[in-house]
Amino acid sequence: MSDGGGGAGGGAEGTDGSGGGGGADGAGAAGARGKKQRSFWKELPILILVALVLALIIKTFLVQAFSIPSNSMQNTLQVGDRVLVDKLTPWFGAEPERGEVVVFHDPGGWLNEAPQSDSGPVLEGIQKGLSFIGLMPSAEEQDLIKRVIAVGGDTVECKGAGPVKVNGKALDETSYIFPGNTPCEDNDFGPVKVPEGKLWVMGDHRQDSLDSRYHEKSPDKGFVDEDLVVGRAIARAWPIDRWGTLPVPGTFDQPGLNAAAGGAAPAALGLAGAVPLVLWRRRRLIRKADLNG
Repeated sequence: MSDGGGGAGGGAEGTDGSGGGGGADGAGAAGARGKKQRSFWKELPILILVALVLALIIKTFLVQAFSIPSNSMQNTLQVGDRVLVDKLTPWFGAEPERGEVVVFHDPGGWLNEAPQSDSGPVLEGIQKGLSFIGLMPSAEEQDLIKRVIAVGGDTVECKGAGPVKVNGKALDETSYIFPGNTPCEDNDFGPVKVPEGKLWVMGDHRQDSLDSRYHEKSPDKGFVDEDLVVGRAIARAWPIDRWGTLPVPGTFDQPGLNAAAGGAAPAALGLAGAVPLVLWRRRRLIRKADLNG
């Protein structure tokens, strides 16, 4: 009997003690999971906001994507390519250099009116939002992309079928000019002296590019102000099968290309070194005369 009673007592103890404790633990675990889920959904808007702010900072100060709208830079760039443009180095005083592919704002009259979008208002609004934070190229910005051929202080020219000459040095452009094109046969020019702070730019598809050559009679005389440059295109990012960097062609590193600018530098350095020597020698002669007197 006592064994039976003990058994009954053990059963009751197990139900009231062990079973009750297990239920409480289960409720606690479910509550903890609920709190974790709620905390995630509370943090999600913050994470999205941080991501958007970072994207906006990257677009404004570091790198921005641009879409290629025309054939003027073929075959280096094709219509629909997305390029990444470096916007960081100009903040540290870097200036556009010969051979670089740059994106710049329209100097005035280089582009027609912005093309009208045929997408609906919803898609157009989404595109504007994504382009604002740098996740999508803008469809409205009046920007162009060309290759820098000459910079301030350079003299550039191209006669007949070419070649293009910068400071008297002929450029070998076979590595980037569109196959079958000539450097300037459709519209030769020069010699032209590029003012300081200005650029002379040309498209790689010379017979399909309305570049500096075609704007010599405009108020800017075909020159692009360095302040209008958004940045240097450093890479093709899309499509994936066209990924690649956009280096400066070797012809722009040839000796003597900087002759016009470099000729004055040695003279200036020589003058700077000669002035202290002359002053020292004069002081020495004066002191010697005073001692003799």
